[in-house]
Amino acid sequence: MRKRTLPLLIVAIGILGFILLRITRPEPEPATPTERSWRVETQTIIPQQLQANLTLYGTLESPERFTVVAPLAGRISALPVRDGGQARQGQALLQLDPADIQPRLAQAQAELDDIEAQLQSEKLGNSNDREALALERRLMDNAERNLQRVTQLVERELAPRSELDNARDLHDRAQLTLSNRQRSLNTFNARLAALQARRERAAANLDAIRRDVERSQLAAPFDGLVANLRVAVGDQVNTNAPLLDFYPLQGMELRALLPHQHSQDFLDALAAGEQLDARSLGRERPLQLVLERIAGQADARGVEALFRVLNPGPELRLGSLLAISVERPTRGLNVALPYTALYGNDSIYQLVDGRMHRLQIERVGEQLGENGERLILVRSGQLESGMQIITTHLPNAVQGLRVDSVTEESAP
Repeated sequence: MRKRTLPLLIVAIGILGFILLRITRPEPEPATPTERSWRVETQTIIPQQLQANLTLYGTLESPERFTVVAPLAGRISALPVRDGGQARQGQALLQLDPADIQPRLAQAQAELDDIEAQLQSEKLGNSNDREALALERRLMDNAERNLQRVTQLVERELAPRSELDNARDLHDRAQLTLSNRQRSLNTFNARLAALQARRERAAANLDAIRRDVERSQLAAPFDGLVANLRVAVGDQVNTNAPLLDFYPLQGMELRALLPHQHSQDFLDALAAGEQLDARSLGRERPLQLVLERIAGQADARGVEALFRVLNPGPELRLGSLLAISVERPTRGLNVALPYTALYGNDSIYQLVDGRMHRLQIERVGEQLGENGERLILVRSGQLESGMQIITTHLPNAVQGLRVDSVTEESAP
């Protein structure tokens, strides 16, 4: 009996000791979880009317570019310029061989002199016809009286019938001569008008030949560049054959495609008299441009905008492809932020009591900062002056995430 109760007693004492120890143990302090905080940079914003920049791509052209063509067929005798060379106003560009030009000029002058002589002869002939008309009328009257006298003698059988035939022949010849003379006088004005028309045509042809002779020695009408030279000294060219292109540096334009979603804003700005400036990108010496006009025809891609180059240089060439940043018309208040502040296409975060607060925004465009940094322009009815916008891009950004502001940037 004693052997059975001893183990049970030991077990009971152990259980009582465990319970006693558990009751008398010290209570541990509860663990408080610590929330992690992310370090971010912020920017204090001031909404204002900022002009957004739009990047466009276009080619250089010149509205004053013209193609020199051969006024006459001939041989190139002089070509003092080269493709890509500059020429001053009045400097010779090319010359056709005078041996091919002068014969045409002499021929045109001879044709005019011949018609002048014919005209003078016609006027003298008309004067003679007027003087001869009175004489031929007297001859006609004499022939008619002679015919009547001979007719009476033949009827009285005092003259042979052959004399009557002779008298009729004389009368008919006198009448024919008088009729021809009268017809010559009647058609004088028509012949004179025809000769005068021929003279005017010959004079016009002579003027055209003289003009072509002057053009055969082409001089630069302004300071410019030679392009697309197609001939060399000694080449035989035909009339109206293209020889070279020439254009001035001043007045060059950039033709760039403007997307449809922006075209109406630009048209409205031009109609309102706004000046939209632009500058080239990626050049050591940026080009300054200003929007001149919008093309009169559009297609599915958009409409072409033409920008005048304000500071052209001798390095510019027609057809060069340039990227430009053009100022878009201002539409309401907006804010310039770095691209790192943007989440998706329509969200940014505001710092509120140490936490991230999501804001819905609308992208307006781009703007170049003072150091050449590309900034994005956004607008929203929720943006107010003095707000702190988070400019550090966090991959785990969510609404209410705890952050600490390290530095604060001022709004540009």
